Amino acid sequence: MDHLFKPFQLNDIGLKNRFVMAPMTRSRATQPGDIPNDLMATYYHQRAVAGLIITEATQVSLQGKGYARTPGIYTSLQVDGWRKVTDKVHSAGAKIFLQLWHVGRVGSHLVNGLQPVAPSAVAAQGTSVYIFDGAPNGDATFVPVDTPREMSAEDIQSTVADFARGAANAIEAGFDGVEVHAANGYLIDQFLRSNSNLRTDEYGGSAENRIRLLLQVTQAVVDAVGKERVGVRLSPFIRFKDMDDPEIQPTILLAAERLNELGIAYIHLCEADWDDAPQIPLEFRQRLRQVFAGAIIATGNKTPEEGDLLIDQGLVDLVGFGRSFISNPDFPMRVLLKKPLSPITDSHTLFGGGGAHGYTDYPFYLESGDSI
Repeated sequence: MDHLFKPFQLNDIGLKNRFVMAPMTRSRATQPGDIPNDLMATYYHQRAVAGLIITEATQVSLQGKGYARTPGIYTSLQVDGWRKVTDKVHSAGAKIFLQLWHVGRVGSHLVNGLQPVAPSAVAAQGTSVYIFDGAPNGDATFVPVDTPREMSAEDIQSTVADFARGAANAIEAGFDGVEVHAANGYLIDQFLRSNSNLRTDEYGGSAENRIRLLLQVTQAVVDAVGKERVGVRLSPFIRFKDMDDPEIQPTILLAAERLNELGIAYIHLCEADWDDAPQIPLEFRQRLRQVFAGAIIATGNKTPEEGDLLIDQGLVDLVGFGRSFISNPDFPMRVLLKKPLSPITDSHTLFGGGGAHGYTDYPFYLESGDSI
């Protein structure tokens, strides 16, 4: 696995290795206000053995919030809270990008007091979000999403501005860059897909129209922080949250071509991570590499050996790992030393509880905190 441990130059951002800690929602933000805190700073600092950390999805507005206790990036207190995180991560020699998020129709008034918004007034069937209502063990309680309100032209422009403001706030908070979340059935992905986007205006219908919001958001973020500090996450082969669209693969490739013209730093390919998940065809990976000149990150239940092979084949540049980093804060070090991985011991702590248990109390293999 020589490739994973090699440094990588992401434009002017030097990464000490090619391990990426993938974004994972953990719901530990301080309430009220969805404010990042010292506990979150400790969590990310522990995992700064990775070359690049991409934070948990972070809402760019209250309207964009879909789950309880997720952090924001639209108030001064949130910016101050995130600065604690970036300072800690940088002290360990890692780089960190903030993932910018708007959930669109994947929301409930029980979470933020607002009716969700979406490209069209079509509810996501079989989809839930969670709240904390005093359930045993501090567990999250899942509730069905609401039927959304169709976004007006004014709503769309306001949302574009929210992403730009969130990006600027992230740089103020000390982040090395930002990632636009356009995957996994959330707002921008909803615009990309013909089954959730039934609009007949300039944002709906043809693939060119359905990628318009993604391009407008990305351009606004580039204008705010610079193209070299912007990535985009896409998920062409993930269908959950009622997102099964037969047109999505050519739509994603078209979007990748246009994103290439904007000159962004990377595309982050979010791949399914369950045991019987569909594999991304080699032909798609090759085509993506042809149309996009920037870096490519692949994330989705890969072993280090599989990730290293993708790098060796020239299909990706960086590899994201999620669950492995939850229970193994020093995951790359364990891979290097060929040491066993710790399992996730309590699934109740994945989304919530608000405390250190199952969050910052997983053991290091080397207690000295040695890095690579």
